[in-house]
Amino acid sequence: MCGIVGIAGCKPVADRLVSALAQLEYRGYDSAGIATLDHGEIQRRRAPGKLVNLANKLTLDPLAGTIGIGHTRWATHGAPTELNAHPHATPRVAVVHNGIIENYRSLLVELAADGYLPLTQTDSEVVAMMATRWMDLGLSPVAAVQATVSKLQGAFALVFLFHGEEQMLVAARQGSPLAVGYGDGEMFLGSDALALSLFTDKVTYLEEGDWAVVTPGQAAIRSREGSNVNRVVHQTNASSNIVEKGPYRHFMLKEIHEQPDAVSRVVGRFVDRGARTLAVQDPLSFDFADLTRMTVSACGTAYLAGVVGKYWFERYARLPVDIDVGSEFRYRQPPLAPEGLALFISQSGETADTLAALRYCAANGQHIASVVNVEESTIARESKSVFPLRCGPEIGVASTKAFTTQLTTLACLSVVAGRARGVLDSDKVEELVTALETLPGAIANALLAEDEIAEIARSISKASDALFLGRGPLYPIALEGALKLKEISYIHAEGYAAGELKHGPIALVDETIPVIVIAPSDELSEKTVSNMQEVAARGGRIVLVTDPKGAEMHGGIAQQCIVLPEVHPFVAPIVAAIAVQLLAYHTAAHLGADVDQPRNLAKSVTVE
Repeated sequence: MCGIVGIAGCKPVADRLVSALAQLEYRGYDSAGIATLDHGEIQRRRAPGKLVNLANKLTLDPLAGTIGIGHTRWATHGAPTELNAHPHATPRVAVVHNGIIENYRSLLVELAADGYLPLTQTDSEVVAMMATRWMDLGLSPVAAVQATVSKLQGAFALVFLFHGEEQMLVAARQGSPLAVGYGDGEMFLGSDALALSLFTDKVTYLEEGDWAVVTPGQAAIRSREGSNVNRVVHQTNASSNIVEKGPYRHFMLKEIHEQPDAVSRVVGRFVDRGARTLAVQDPLSFDFADLTRMTVSACGTAYLAGVVGKYWFERYARLPVDIDVGSEFRYRQPPLAPEGLALFISQSGETADTLAALRYCAANGQHIASVVNVEESTIARESKSVFPLRCGPEIGVASTKAFTTQLTTLACLSVVAGRARGVLDSDKVEELVTALETLPGAIANALLAEDEIAEIARSISKASDALFLGRGPLYPIALEGALKLKEISYIHAEGYAAGELKHGPIALVDETIPVIVIAPSDELSEKTVSNMQEVAARGGRIVLVTDPKGAEMHGGIAQQCIVLPEVHPFVAPIVAAIAVQLLAYHTAAHLGADVDQPRNLAKSVTVE
């Protein structure tokens, strides 16, 4: 989850390393650091906290050098202090690391026996220590990296900088992504294309087990076995995706307001307006008509998108769907249907648990498909069919436009599947196409309720707990509302299926706890409102998220109402997502929380 950058250059690198790290700060922001060579000597600057602290330190105490490495950290082992910040270094080598070295304790015992003792609390420091030991035994820097990497267990992306080697960086990856960028007389390394977007749009992605010797003029890439390999150089559009907040207070708010356009682009890629139907742009590696079961795996908000998708696929395509969080999926060793479809959802395309689930399914004969925002990501590259979101970089840690475009993609695919399986006739397909075409406008209209939602958020900000309730495909939106609120405002919140309220959670209800009920006027609204009555009877503070018809019928029960546009029930979960996003955002903003970079979280979770 950390961010890595390296430059083998022909001009000073310190400021450029910091600028590149700024593109990666969404990945982690507990601490940051850089190391360069100045007349062959390793020099470091590190600082706890956000990147600005490192930038301020470099203003007072700058670094020279035309080669260097940098890192922004999300802590796994050891507190986020300057001592534990990367790069880790000995007099002979500095290293930056993304991932987890699972066997670092046994390696520390081995190193201690030879007199090499750690200075930090991290697992990463062992890499620098091991490389140093191998060089002390007479190995060259490149050979020392090979010997070190062969001893490591776990997931890692590594970049090494060596004393006296002013023309060379060495990189290696296993389980964590790493990219090589090609410049004019300079070469670059980074966690992803966004890290390199300030310098180049020509990028090669190291494959599993690859390692590379990078000099200002070239990258010599070798496979795990040590043979020279050629990897494809991609022309990326990451440089065009460098973003600013513009007039918005936070990236999250900007990304919330980008959703009408983002969703419109997804719908436009699927809808054949002439034929009034939906189709995928690229040939599929499977046939929906032949499937007996689909398996979905994802993490966090992407998982909740998958839960909504389960409702859609089972209702509109009559396709049974199993869904599990990526971190649990493969550990229960689920039996998989022969020639089944396994679908993976990830904004970054690098989520470690989701990637591990993908590889389990691939090894067990499943068709592999993915819904990702980063088309050059590992999950995308290891999928046979890819459904790209193309919603642009999402900088806010709390997912917003990625979530709604994931939902829209799944909604479109469920109709494609229903049509292929003979479940939906042409009239029903046209009805659902019309619903999807009206969706961007409905989202835009939902955003018009922002001022009212901000006022409601002011009252929620005084609470220490909150409950979210929903039924059917609105139940996962209740889960998402609770997740959003707690991750950016730090208010404890839980989401429940409305029918489960009386099976335990109702014990929590009193006049201090806001209960957000998501109940547009659909076939399930009366059931949900009956649960709302149960809350009202016990003095609960009800916030009703509904549409004009629902507000007219049931608004009198609630203390406050969020009124959204009336839409087809098919797309109601996507519109309701806007309300819970704005509610969480304005609650957190009112509390003065760091909305874009909430504590303890990182955008791209590349460790298990």
